[in-house]
Amino acid sequence: MMTFSEIVTSEDELRAVLGYPAARAVNKEIARLDVHCCAIISRSPFVLISSSNAEGRLDVSPKGDPPGFVQVLDEETLAIPDRPGNRRADTFRNVLQNPRVGLLFLIPGRQETLRVNGRAAIVRDLPLRERMAVNGKVPELALVVSVEEVFVHCAKCILRSRLWDRVASPDVAGLPSHARCLVDHAKLAESVEEIQASVEQGYKTKLY
Repeated sequence: MMTFSEIVTSEDELRAVLGYPAARAVNKEIARLDVHCCAIISRSPFVLISSSNAEGRLDVSPKGDPPGFVQVLDEETLAIPDRPGNRRADTFRNVLQNPRVGLLFLIPGRQETLRVNGRAAIVRDLPLRERMAVNGKVPELALVVSVEEVFVHCAKCILRSRLWDRVASPDVAGLPSHARCLVDHAKLAESVEEIQASVEQGYKTKLY
């Protein structure tokens, strides 16, 4: 493990470097979902969910579906459907130990993002799950988030990364395939070709 000689260990040290936020950066935080937040969520096809277990071990999980898949139940409540995946259930297992979560909503082409923090519960109420059905497939679980903090996030990180600029997209030639990573990381006996075929079959038949 690398060692470092200059480590910031207090907020005073941090502020000496960064300074303090402008009033609008502090005051933009609200406690409920207003009309603007609801509009952003209704157009977002992608959200990142951060969670941690009782020991503070963190995880960030991506969720994606048609725009509006995250449903606003009221000004203080969101619901996120669970779709078929690898069944690790990292977010769910964390929420069982520590209900606090953070959400980051993205909309392709839009530079700004929306951040939501709150407390989550794993819900199986059938009427709610039926509202989230896609192609006739009802999710088995929903993550319901009780909203505590909401605020819009400026575009600087998106602009720096040129995330939505196709011309600036990085060259992915030569990157290891997902199958290659799985074979090497999980020390699988199957070949890369066999795993790749399995992955592609899952993409075709197990999205919902």
